[in-house]
Amino acid sequence: MPDVSDMDLRLEQFRVELIGFCYRMLGSPFEAEDAVQETLLRAWRSLDRFDEDRSPLRNWLYAIATNVCLDMLRSAQRRARAVDFGPPTQVGPDLGKPLPENAWIRPMPDDRALPAAADPAELAAQRETIRLAFVAALQHLPPRQRAVLILRDVLCWKSDEVARLLATTVASVTSALQRARATLKTVHVAPAETFQPMDQPQQQLLARYCQAFERYDVDSLVSLLHEDATMSMPPFPWWLRGRADIRRAMLAAGRPCEGVRLVPTVANGSPAYAQYRPIGQDGGYEPFALTVLELWDGLITETTTYLDAAQLFPLFGFADR
Repeated sequence: MPDVSDMDLRLEQFRVELIGFCYRMLGSPFEAEDAVQETLLRAWRSLDRFDEDRSPLRNWLYAIATNVCLDMLRSAQRRARAVDFGPPTQVGPDLGKPLPENAWIRPMPDDRALPAAADPAELAAQRETIRLAFVAALQHLPPRQRAVLILRDVLCWKSDEVARLLATTVASVTSALQRARATLKTVHVAPAETFQPMDQPQQQLLARYCQAFERYDVDSLVSLLHEDATMSMPPFPWWLRGRADIRRAMLAAGRPCEGVRLVPTVANGSPAYAQYRPIGQDGGYEPFALTVLELWDGLITETTTYLDAAQLFPLFGFADR
């Protein structure tokens, strides 16, 4: 049995990458955190059966995490984005009935799901694998196929390693991977630029977005959108496609976001902003929403505005005032 005096530190070194794995499996940062807590608890309880000569600690933890996720997914519905629930909505005041939290792919802070990478190219590749669209596409796969594809194509495990982890054969892993890849080919994932915080054109685009948004300058905002850009606001299934409809909707809404302040962050490998709106006469601001952007070819292709700020702001480390 390993020396428990240093085991806590050894287990903790894998927390971030395990959260990233569970997030891709489950589509929720909160469920991913719970899954990793359960994984580490099961690991502690099973230390007397752990043999590092038979399985490296990392592989053993991934085996436990996979089983935890598979257990959690047995009765869960598929999480999705607004664009997965139906065709674009007509411009109008009706946003529809809000859907429950477990219907949605929820945003994840990069630093809670991606281990630190010294190589910028490696970090960029990691960011691609937690994009909202990619995580939503993964949810189309049956849970075991999802696990196989993440382990093989995202984390680059070998087939025999995955087979041992899942207590199955290499042939079974190969078959599951082929089926998973075939399914993903049928799921449209819009292209997006890799977010590069030091990229000057991207920073100029985002600076113009912030300035226009805080002024609620609709025409300037719309000029930054791709012709086929989408806009959605979970938990409402309402969503729009196209610069013209987005402009009409923003003009029809009045000026609900005028005077907001945006605080930058990174979510799902993409630029994101916490929105604070002014309250009272004392110059204070309160949490309102978290917006995740997708960029392509120098324009914004997608804005997803999550309205459950009370739950998301603590996750991202934002103040409540």
